Amino acid sequence: MIGTGPRSSWCHRVSKRPRSRGRRHATYRIVTHGIAATALALSLAHCGQAPDPAALAANAAPTQQLTFDERFPAPEFSDRFPSAQDSFKLHTPADFAPKPPPYQVAALEPQAPARRPREDLTTLVSMKSSAFPYFGNNPASDAPFLNVSSGERRGHRSFSGRVYWQDQTYNDSRVLVHVPEQFDVRKPGVIVVFFHGNGATLERDVRDRQLVPQQITGSGVNAVLLAPQMAVDAADSSAGKFWQPGGFKRFMDEAAVNLARLSGDPASAKTFAGMPIVIVGYSGGFLPTAWSLEVGGISERVRGVVLLDAVYGQLDKFANWIERNRSGFFISSYTRYTARHDQELMAMLRNRGIEVTEDMDRTLRPGSVVFVETDEGITHRDYVTQAWTRHPIRDVLTKMAAAQPPIRIAAGASASSSR
Repeated sequence: MIGTGPRSSWCHRVSKRPRSRGRRHATYRIVTHGIAATALALSLAHCGQAPDPAALAANAAPTQQLTFDERFPAPEFSDRFPSAQDSFKLHTPADFAPKPPPYQVAALEPQAPARRPREDLTTLVSMKSSAFPYFGNNPASDAPFLNVSSGERRGHRSFSGRVYWQDQTYNDSRVLVHVPEQFDVRKPGVIVVFFHGNGATLERDVRDRQLVPQQITGSGVNAVLLAPQMAVDAADSSAGKFWQPGGFKRFMDEAAVNLARLSGDPASAKTFAGMPIVIVGYSGGFLPTAWSLEVGGISERVRGVVLLDAVYGQLDKFANWIERNRSGFFISSYTRYTARHDQELMAMLRNRGIEVTEDMDRTLRPGSVVFVETDEGITHRDYVTQAWTRHPIRDVLTKMAAAQPPIRIAAGASASSSR
């Protein structure tokens, strides 16, 4: 029986199979249309349901009318692949070789290194050639300077009769060095050497009370400062190593190396070694000033001498330097305590035919010799900060810079050699 066996059941499933739907089956249906129709016809024939021959022919006809592109459509996502006009770049071994860094065009002009900004430099430097320690003779007596002993301890009996011990008073080799922010070693400059008076220390008095570094900076002049420690906080004017022939030169030579190092340019030591000098002696500082001018070995480098209430003696040494160095300047400002010695020095100079003025308001010139007596209310203790004017060291440097004709600041030979 046709409708009841396994064969009948299979024929029923085939005849009832639903049509495939969806785009993804379209290609399969088109390509296999002819084969599928033939197979279906055989199956239906086997099942007793053969299609009409005309209908079968109609189903097979479209296969012969489809184009190639319709039968084999281009794959999707074609934009991910190169087209016929595109091609992949072929690499060569050179493409993988290390590439040199980009070149730079060298400047034809020398490029100066950028200068780092800096502030004022004020420091203490120990120097072997500074005034102390000193183990030589006192030229005033030609006897050993250290003329007192107590066991192994040695000391010096001063002119007043007081004993100062070497380990406390004459053992400090430090020098106060000040390099202003605006100082430029490449420009003409000057070295100010300051000899402090009695009863002083570098930090408490020279730096903080007398404001010597501040006056150097405040002048605006291209200048640096050297202030050696003399007798420490003592009523004594001893000159130490500055008593010795060539002692001042040795001090300045050693200072040149230290100044070059502190200014950041060690090669500038030669420049500092030839830079002109202005010596400022306050009170008891007259003694190392006078001996440095007389036997220091470089009096031709000294372009100016300023004595601040400091003419207590050694008049011949000051007069000799003034007479030999007519291109420099000499200023002595004084109170009633030193007036007698200043008047005597003025007379000595006039007797030698040297013009002397007593007006500090006049223009400073090469060869100027100025003595100025200050008012009664000006005290000796405050003389470094208040003499004929406030901050006299600053005032002198400013006048020196503005001198017309200019005061020669380059070192040169003096009329007679230093002794």
